[in-house]
Amino acid sequence: MANILKSNNKGSLIVLSGPSGSGKDSICERLKEYNDNFWVSISCTTRKPRKGEEDGVNYYFKTKDEFEKLIKEDDFLEYAKYNDDYYGTPRSKVNDYLNKGFDVILVIEVQGALKIKHIMPEATFIFIMPPTMKDLVLRLKKRGTETDDKILMRFKKAYQEINELTKYNYVVVNDELDKATKKVNSIIEAQKCMVDKIEEVYLNNPEEEIHELLIDNKIFINKDVNL
Repeated sequence: MANILKSNNKGSLIVLSGPSGSGKDSICERLKEYNDNFWVSISCTTRKPRKGEEDGVNYYFKTKDEFEKLIKEDDFLEYAKYNDDYYGTPRSKVNDYLNKGFDVILVIEVQGALKIKHIMPEATFIFIMPPTMKDLVLRLKKRGTETDDKILMRFKKAYQEINELTKYNYVVVNDELDKATKKVNSIIEAQKCMVDKIEEVYLNNPEEEIHELLIDNKIFINKDVNL
C-alpha cells in the first residue's frame, strides 16, 4: 500500500553555533557516528590555520584581499567578521547538497547565524552552550593556540553571543560530548517529522476502497478483506 504522505525530499539546513570554545566543532565531528546523511559546510576564513588543519578540509583559508573579492562577487550565503578575521559560507555548495537531499550543517559564528535566519528562517538553529564560563576559559587555554589577550577577547565576545540564544530554536549544553551529540542528533531527526516537510497528503485507490468498506460495514463482517 502506498504511503499516505508524500514528503519533500530536499535536505534541511541545520545551523550550529555558539561561543568559541563551546565545542560545536567537536559535536559536529562526533555526529558522523550517528548520521551519515549530512554534509558539513566548509567555510572560508582569513584566520591562520591551527595545528593539524588543512585547506579545503577544515576551512578554505583565504587572504583578506581574496575574501573581500568573493564578497563583491556575492559568493557567500553569509559572512561575518569575528575578532578581526572574516568567516563566510559558500552559497553554491550549500544549495547543491540541499537539493541532493542531504542535511547541511553550518558550524558558524552567532553573527553569521543570525544573518542566515533572516534569509532562511526555515532552517533549524541550535545554540551550543558551555556548562560554565570557567569551563569556557579552560577550553580556550587548553587549545594552546592563542595569546591571553586573544582569549580575553573571545571570553568577552562569548557574553554578547549568549545573549542571542533566545533567537535560536534549541539550546544544548555541552557538558559531556557524547550526551550533547546525541541531543543534537535527536533534534536533527525530529525536524524531519515537522509538518512543513509534508509536500502532499493523498488517498490513493486502495485507501478509497477501505473507506467504502468501512461505510458499508463490510470490513467488519467479511474476514476475507485484505488490507
